[in-house]
Amino acid sequence: MRFEEIIGQQHLISHLKTSADNGRIPHAQLFVGPEGSGTLATAIAYARYLLCGLDNEACHLKFDHLSHPDLHFAFPVATNDKVKKHPVSNLFLDDWRTFIKEQPYGNLFDWYKLLGVENKQGQIGVDEAQDIVKKLSLKSYEGGYKIMLIWMADKLNNSSANKLLKLIEEPPEKTVFLLITENEELIINTIRSRCQVLHFPALQESAIQKALQEQHQLTETEAIKIAQQANGNYNKAIDFINQDSEDLIFEEWFITWVRAAFRAKGNKTVINDLIGWSETIAKTGRETQKQFLHYCINFFRQALLQNYTATNLVYLEPQTNNFSLQKFAPFVHGNNILAINEALNNAIYHIERNGNAKIILTDLSIQLTRLLHKKDTSTT
Repeated sequence: MRFEEIIGQQHLISHLKTSADNGRIPHAQLFVGPEGSGTLATAIAYARYLLCGLDNEACHLKFDHLSHPDLHFAFPVATNDKVKKHPVSNLFLDDWRTFIKEQPYGNLFDWYKLLGVENKQGQIGVDEAQDIVKKLSLKSYEGGYKIMLIWMADKLNNSSANKLLKLIEEPPEKTVFLLITENEELIINTIRSRCQVLHFPALQESAIQKALQEQHQLTETEAIKIAQQANGNYNKAIDFINQDSEDLIFEEWFITWVRAAFRAKGNKTVINDLIGWSETIAKTGRETQKQFLHYCINFFRQALLQNYTATNLVYLEPQTNNFSLQKFAPFVHGNNILAINEALNNAIYHIERNGNAKIILTDLSIQLTRLLHKKDTSTT
């Protein structure tokens, strides 16, 4: 990636280039932004700018293949069919280069799908931290900067984070840490406080529209529609084009779920349907379950906006036959949305901590049955 290939974020790119040109390069930087905002792509372009400048063609050629000897990566991994134990980033570099080439705006779930570990929770563990320390203890291969890019740095566990703490605080000369996260609050304070934080906003619709027209030859009408649905997330926009978004199956799960929850009131036999639904979702991997529950949170928020006629903020367009967001929206209101949101976040919390997914989802379903039938007191 080069700066000119980045979608939007021109004020951040200008800041990074100006600070680099003036020699003001913080030794540890934290790029924080929502999915699809370009944090990873921008970090790679920035690393290229620091290591290659503008006209070092040999250096740029190495970067094109993500094989520059002074650029190092760390990212969440887990054991799979190829790597049976002690997984570290170096063992997955070929997969990583494929991921960056094909999905530079991809999310963690996309990465896990590529590795075939959707049923596991990846992490950046202590073996990885030891590798990072070892790599950065060596001299720069080309005599300039050494750059350690840590993607999804919130996946550093406590042991690895503590092992890296002193290195991040006092790195070797001309060593730059670039940490990337979607969840700043999940970075331990001792590391976050040692980084200069750069916040990336969600992409503007106009930037996504332009990129879709230029890079994917969409018509203006098609690009505008997808840009609106993407809600600032270029990764989601690409999923819409390729029609391979996990949202399609998530929508099916969600609508099956809420329909059963509606029928369950006063009908005990439908509880069996909810239990069966919970069993189905529980058979998927934990990352898939968490991704689905985040999708549910967003679906309920969109319904709430629709209910309160904030239609300019509603971008969700369900594809399921005989399901209307407009008809569903009145059941999501000020008297139940906070409780629904809390129940979903609690379920995510317990799944992350390896709770029994079937029990968690069944309990969530029973709560949803009660919450969807709560009356909107603001209309009475």
